[in-house]
Amino acid sequence: MRVLAAMSGGVDSAVAAARAVEAGHEVVGVHLALSTAPGALRTGSRGCCSREDAADARRAADVLGIPFYIWDFADRFKDDVIDEFVAAYAAGQTPNPCLTCNEKIKFSALSERAIALGFDAVATGHYARLDNGELRRAVDHDKDQSYVLAVLTADQLSRAMFPVGDTPKDQIRAEAAAKELSVADKPDSHDICFIPTGDTRAFLGATIGVRPGKVVDADSGAELADHDGVHGFTIGQRKGLGIEAPATDGKPRYVTEIDPDSGTVTVGSSEHLQVWSITANRAIWTSGQTPAAPFEAMVQVRAHGGLAPATVEAIDDGTDGIEGPGIRIRLQAPLTGVARGQAAVVYLPDAVNGDLVVGSGRIVVTGSVPGDLVSSTGA
Repeated sequence: MRVLAAMSGGVDSAVAAARAVEAGHEVVGVHLALSTAPGALRTGSRGCCSREDAADARRAADVLGIPFYIWDFADRFKDDVIDEFVAAYAAGQTPNPCLTCNEKIKFSALSERAIALGFDAVATGHYARLDNGELRRAVDHDKDQSYVLAVLTADQLSRAMFPVGDTPKDQIRAEAAAKELSVADKPDSHDICFIPTGDTRAFLGATIGVRPGKVVDADSGAELADHDGVHGFTIGQRKGLGIEAPATDGKPRYVTEIDPDSGTVTVGSSEHLQVWSITANRAIWTSGQTPAAPFEAMVQVRAHGGLAPATVEAIDDGTDGIEGPGIRIRLQAPLTGVARGQAAVVYLPDAVNGDLVVGSGRIVVTGSVPGDLVSSTGA
């Protein structure tokens, strides 16, 4: 096969490309230039869009003896990922830009260009596995990235390769060292690649600007503080609330609700964070087939969150007030810190072959009443 290897400049994508070469494929490496003004050096281990990263990817390609190119996707990345990220925070949501990047850049824009140029597949360094076209968790659960890949359609998965998903990360580094790849000991990138400082609140403040509002108590409705914009808060947040006095009961306060229209941020005890039901829109079923009936599954609502047992049901356009296909989730036990804008990813546990990713959707409504969506936040 002709394989386009997406090379970020990190160890995982370098080994993924190497394994594609060793498998006998005709491999070409490509680095995506996603920043309109890439820095010369990375800040610590943050980000993956610097000139240093592009140079690291080129050196790895030279060692592997494969052609290498840099493709400029900066404008597309800004429109589809950064602007959507900012708009979601301005709307009181908590988005995951890695999901959007996979959905719209790496496995949409990149894949489309690759197919147009005659490539059969795109290989990346993501920690996940494909088994007969089915997306499953990586062997290394600590590094598993199936959550951020659950937005891929069956057609996109049919053109994807995840060569490192069957190997623990420490072995990937050892393999890179054995192949004399200079990125073998390079630190992992983390946080948000287009915010290399790691200060999301400062980035959003500079982008969105000041939009004053009030922090209010969930029980009494009393105004506790002023703030400069709802973009500075996420559901479940405990620190940085700007509240001078502790709660009367001495318990910690958390952000329990965000109203972008009024600019109100509501805080309360952990009990106010309990969520028993979830409605998600933008449903994607990785098999390409929409489930015909409700089924029992496990649900994950954060990239590094645990699994929760639930009853899952596909819903049609207009159901529960959402547009397009969606997912209704009724949890068997409450979750906390569930934020609108995040993904709800549905898994079927499989101890032998690894958990199977069934589908995903973006959270738009959460319900605080067991088995019901009547008492909810968001719309």
